[in-house]
Amino acid sequence: KAEDIKEIFRKKQHRGVDIPPDEELMRDSLAELNKLVGLQELKSDIHEMVKLVRYYREIGKDVTRSFSLHSVFTGNPGTGKTTVARIMARIFRALGVLERGHLVEVDREELVAGYIGQTAIKTAEKIDAAMGGVLFIDEAYSLMGSSDNDFGKEAIEIILKRMEDNRGEFVVICAGYTGEMENFTGNLISPIIPRMNCLQLRKLF
Repeated sequence: KAEDIKEIFRKKQHRGVDIPPDEELMRDSLAELNKLVGLQELKSDIHEMVKLVRYYREIGKDVTRSFSLHSVFTGNPGTGKTTVARIMARIFRALGVLERGHLVEVDREELVAGYIGQTAIKTAEKIDAAMGGVLFIDEAYSLMGSSDNDFGKEAIEIILKRMEDNRGEFVVICAGYTGEMENFTGNLISPIIPRMNCLQLRKLF
């Protein structure tokens, strides 16, 4: 019945768990962020994001449907990308956006296999492990590969699809060198992002 189909979609759209904010975790996480040397623009962006999410929750607006929390971190090694991603995961948990607030860190080797069908399995396993937290993809540009037959593109497609199918259940943060990440996101914007309509890229470094 049409009513049954509508009910299925209604439940799918509202399947998220109501997670209470954790103010103690928020204080600790923001204190850790503020102790980092430099990164003033980044810190300001995160504080503004916290204010916005809090406001949306106060007025009963669905944060995950209002704007994207997925991010791209660019910068050289040693600029603190992984550290900030771990802090952001805890901030998202403290805000009640994510259920667990843990970080699953991966690179190309942990997502891409050399045989047909294996990449989908490896990528799905890492995404499942990141449910309720953040999937942090280091050197994400390497997923593009060097040929049209590279299995890294399959991993990208799977991640983007799960970002839509599991919207609000986990956050993806891609990281890497500035130049390589600009090329990576530039290649994604044309063939993939408009079709998925779910990823808003924010440069935080």
